Amino acid sequence: GDSKIKEKLDYVIDELERCQNAAGNGYISGIPNGKAIWKEISEGNIRSSLFGLNDRWVPLYNIHKIYSGLRDAYWYTDSKKAKKMLIKLTDWMIDTTSKLSRDQIQTLLISEHGGLNEVFADVYNITGDKKYLKLAKDFSQDTVLDPLLQKKDVLTGMHANTQIPKVIGFKRIADITNDQNWNQATDLFWQNVVHKRSVAIGGNSVSEHFNPITDFSSMMKSVEGPETCNTYNMLKLSKDLFATSGSSSYMDYYEKALYNHILSTQHDEKGGFVYFTPMRPGHYRVYSQPETSFWCCVGSGLENHGKYGELIFAHTEQDLLVNLFIPSKLNWKEKNVTVTQINHFPESSETKLIFNLKNKSKFNLKLRIPDWTNASEVKILINNKEYQDNKDKDGYSNINRTWKNGDVVVMQLPIHISAEQLPDGSDYYAFKYGPIVLAAKYGTENQVGLFADDSRGGHIAHGTQIPLNDIPVIVGKSSSILEHIKKENTQGLKFKLNGLYPKDKFREGLELVPFNSIQAERYIIYWPQANEDKIEELMTLKTKEEQELRKLENITEDKISLGEQQPESDHFFKSPDSYAGYFDEYHFRDSKAWFSYEMRNKNKKAKFLYISYFDTDKNRILNIDINGKNVISKTIEGASGTKIQQLILEIPASEFNNEKLTVTIKAKDEKYTAKIIELRLLNQTFNP
Repeated sequence: GDSKIKEKLDYVIDELERCQNAAGNGYISGIPNGKAIWKEISEGNIRSSLFGLNDRWVPLYNIHKIYSGLRDAYWYTDSKKAKKMLIKLTDWMIDTTSKLSRDQIQTLLISEHGGLNEVFADVYNITGDKKYLKLAKDFSQDTVLDPLLQKKDVLTGMHANTQIPKVIGFKRIADITNDQNWNQATDLFWQNVVHKRSVAIGGNSVSEHFNPITDFSSMMKSVEGPETCNTYNMLKLSKDLFATSGSSSYMDYYEKALYNHILSTQHDEKGGFVYFTPMRPGHYRVYSQPETSFWCCVGSGLENHGKYGELIFAHTEQDLLVNLFIPSKLNWKEKNVTVTQINHFPESSETKLIFNLKNKSKFNLKLRIPDWTNASEVKILINNKEYQDNKDKDGYSNINRTWKNGDVVVMQLPIHISAEQLPDGSDYYAFKYGPIVLAAKYGTENQVGLFADDSRGGHIAHGTQIPLNDIPVIVGKSSSILEHIKKENTQGLKFKLNGLYPKDKFREGLELVPFNSIQAERYIIYWPQANEDKIEELMTLKTKEEQELRKLENITEDKISLGEQQPESDHFFKSPDSYAGYFDEYHFRDSKAWFSYEMRNKNKKAKFLYISYFDTDKNRILNIDINGKNVISKTIEGASGTKIQQLILEIPASEFNNEKLTVTIKAKDEKYTAKIIELRLLNQTFNP
């Protein structure tokens, strides 16, 4: 109801309308040279890669934001102008793709495109015109949808947040058309991501990609942990699934992700937002700044912290559902009822609901019984009298009665300490108090780039990584791991974790607090665990692994993981035609033409180029230029199995003083390039 915000919104819509009128065909976007690329696409000249389309960076992803903004302006402020512009822009897309086959549109969709199928379905819902429903289905990507319809999981290695908006679109189409197969496919995706691919905070992905469900080791090693945008979209998908099923299981996840990931991603004083939340023990997060950083996780972050009231309550015609235990006030206009929820959750284990009604009203109150409590211990009081619990199949306690002014319901929810193991079953555990993930503060030293600059990689915490063999280990059996943690008898939520190795260093244990209360500090969420007789063996292995990793990292000036969006974009990836793939748990890129990157030699110390590649295919070529000077050109014939080769090449001496080194991998003599996994600039050589 803020009139100033409405004025700003109307201003933006008016200016966008000027752009649309100037275009003359319904188009609105800020894609450089957009008129030319859309003409090419309309004529069937489509050059699509994971994040590129006709030599432009994710234009479909960008235009999706315009669509969504116009739709929301109509939905939430009843802007008739926004509705008209939305329909004109959708008609423009129909015109642009009218001569394309569905297969050609599917080629378009190789490039990241946000949730275009969702918004086109919404336009159908707004207008009732079936041409928009056809467009929504045409823009639903078969390579993601078909495996889900076949109940297959093919997500490993995929760019995570690219997929979630597509699935939200599948769900929207399923709801509009009552397609149960698409609905089941959507739910299968949700179940897979939530139960097999998410960590304790509710987030998912490593370096923006889904890791193997059987191996979360990269999650523990990487400084690029769960991406905030992923959780933003998973909450949106959870909301849509909950709305049609009414099951509290979606709210269990929603609460988990809201309290532990979303709530932790804003700096309390500066307002900066977090992109990656590393699970690597002892690492830290980076916060955006208004004048330097506007990543995707800033755009969604602006929404995240304005939506805490979104699903506290829900209703049907006769049911009022209490989903989240957040202090709040509800005005249920249809029933002329006001409900105030009062609590100090999670510090206190009860919540109070106070009813204000002008006239008596009969409806069913549904109170969510969360998965983190023991349902048999839950106690409900109505006006100080105990109510016999009536839990239904959806996980709610039902109170169906005639309510009067001044009625008070108190729900007592016993909160317990629990441990959550990594989904792959490896020996890493996180501790929780009810739904709240606990973490230890671990110092503020060497937090390089804590507040992001405007560099391409400014969202990544590039500071010193504490060696994993220096991280404290819980010593004892996994079956008795909860014996190591006790709640302290102090104000607030504070816990003591004992039984840590090395004993002399951690004799007093470490204090754990809610992770969402920690900011601008290093932290530990996941703790390695080992039996007493295995601890020395484990630490020897970790030390060896760390030394091997550091040996290469310490001499690296710059590096690129090929086939991954952010590292490639950070290094100004270019190619007329190349392919990014995933094989044997590694991303790679190859080409029948060429691809290139700008690598950084900021300190002018780089002397060698390190390459790792798959040596599995016959008749491939390693043909590489550095700043136009060829450094290798040889045919590789492939080894047996899935062998990865490492190669170190000397950089031409004439290029030592260049701060930018353009590395170009080229096909030759009708041979494809090798499948390149990683490139590094090294300041000294080493034996791979």
